[in-house]
Amino acid sequence: MPTIALLGTGLLGEAIGQRLLQQGLSLRVWNRTPARCNSLLEAGATAIGDLNGAAHGCDAVITVLRDGAVTAEVVQALGPLQGTTVIPMGTMGVGESRALATQTAEQGGDYLEAPVLGSKPQALNGTLLVMAGGSDAVFARHQGLLKHLAETPQRVGPVGSGAATKIALNQLIASLTHSFSLSLRLIQQAGVPVETFMEILRPSALYAPTFDKKLQRMLDGEYSDPNFSTALLRKDLLLFLSEAADQGLKADGLQGVAALLERASDTELDAQDYCALHELTQ
Repeated sequence: MPTIALLGTGLLGEAIGQRLLQQGLSLRVWNRTPARCNSLLEAGATAIGDLNGAAHGCDAVITVLRDGAVTAEVVQALGPLQGTTVIPMGTMGVGESRALATQTAEQGGDYLEAPVLGSKPQALNGTLLVMAGGSDAVFARHQGLLKHLAETPQRVGPVGSGAATKIALNQLIASLTHSFSLSLRLIQQAGVPVETFMEILRPSALYAPTFDKKLQRMLDGEYSDPNFSTALLRKDLLLFLSEAADQGLKADGLQGVAALLERASDTELDAQDYCALHELTQ
């Protein structure tokens, strides 16, 4: 039975841990706030008290942490990583992931970035979308593990390609949410019934399923119980803008969305579902 160390048991990390336990894997868990591991401990996981040496005897270390800097710090604290593969599933920059791969190698371990698209519901039923970056050999070795979380995990290329794919997708979350919010505001102010607008939109090439997924929340102004928060959306959009600038891409059109999201900082919107962006477009 594979033994996995899971570092980071927030909303997504906890769901990933529950899924791995349900699939019969042996799980060790850690979070900076230990109480956030309680549900996993009750489900059969073992607590990691000290990070130093915690990777010993583990087939893989999965990290689901806030960003690249935090992930690098936590992985460094593990010490020697011989016989272990570090698999970060959180969102980080391309350069951050490549630097973490180098760091992991210096600590004696292997590395496979595997950011995911999806949140708690998809993690619990094993339908996350996994975009892995790393060598064919390391991906093949851990494909069985990834299949517990995704129906068809994909290797998209070398280290850095998975990170790039993830932030490219998260940029679409911001762009689509913002554009849909603006369209809703405009048609409502013009007196067009929302359902009439949706009946025209749904069969068109312009439609994205996320529009219906978030429509009722936007109409009701109800953004509690998020699977992905406004604060995390802002972080990831800023990360995309940084990567775009490094690549010489013209992303000026996104600067306005980023500025809009900055208005949520230090407000109740930050901890709410990211479609609370709708409150900022009026």
